[in-house]
Amino acid sequence: MTNYRAAKYKVPTLNLDGTSEASPVEGEIWYDSGKFYFGSSGSFTRVWSSGGNIGTARNYLTGAGTLTAGLCMGGNTGSIVNNTEEYDGSTWSAGGNLGTARYGLEGAGTQTAGLCMGGWTGSSSNVTEEYDGSSWSSGGNLGTARPQPGGCGTQTAGLCMGGENWPNGTYNVTEEYNGTSWSSGGNLGTARYSLAGCGTQTAGLCMGGYISSNSNVTEEYNGTAWSAGGNIATARQLLAGAGTQTAGLCMGGTPSGNLTEEYNGTAWSSGGNLATGRYGPAGAGTQSEGLCIGGYASTYSNLTEEYGAGPGSYTALFTGHGDL
Repeated sequence: MTNYRAAKYKVPTLNLDGTSEASPVEGEIWYDSGKFYFGSSGSFTRVWSSGGNIGTARNYLTGAGTLTAGLCMGGNTGSIVNNTEEYDGSTWSAGGNLGTARYGLEGAGTQTAGLCMGGWTGSSSNVTEEYDGSSWSSGGNLGTARPQPGGCGTQTAGLCMGGENWPNGTYNVTEEYNGTSWSSGGNLGTARYSLAGCGTQTAGLCMGGYISSNSNVTEEYNGTAWSAGGNIATARQLLAGAGTQTAGLCMGGTPSGNLTEEYNGTAWSSGGNLATGRYGPAGAGTQSEGLCIGGYASTYSNLTEEYGAGPGSYTALFTGHGDL
């Protein structure tokens, strides 16, 4: 007779960020982090949950990094601020102040190798700064000074697109950063500001923004030129972005400030709504582990929300050990 207690079965791994070794099949047992789950025919729905509040409530700030190593900087509290804060996945702590206080700037990179560019100081700014995990230092200036651009990439391979041509309209200008200086990239197909960006310098994504009205346009960058992507469902400006070109995330904005959409490289679909709708927040992280930081609701916000897998339709079968 088989000793089932002694028998050990290898089961597929299921990660609760919605990824797995293979597609879950109804009736199969799946394993994640010391717990077994029973597969049903449903799928995970990503949802927002409360994270630690930022120390300084503000909007028009920008973000970088990941869910467990986040960064936010600059913004507007009614005054232009130079505050930087660092996130450890639970709480925010003070980082080194920006050299130039501004809002409507754009960020990229990581908590220990951050980048921010552009913004508004009372006039359009071309300032670029680089973060080493403790303090900001001057980088090469943008060729085109502008507030409210989109941005993405890394400290040594950054991308900045669009922005406001104050007071005369919008920019379609794209610039690429090599860690020292900016150079011209391919122009956006649709000039706009207050858009969001994510991805990398050679696989960038930008969405939404404002032209003469709120925009639903999405464009994809291949390192040389922009091409049309699938439109976001709800045209809006002052939204935030995170993730990659093939797994993008956009959230917040005006109007409909609690909306979240997810991109698969072709089309956008609805994600879980923010608990608190707001415009002008910062975004960071990935599609499955995102951050939405600050913004403006009925007042300047200090809220952080974290995005990840919801309860889905997988029910715990066994807990506490890795072998059946």
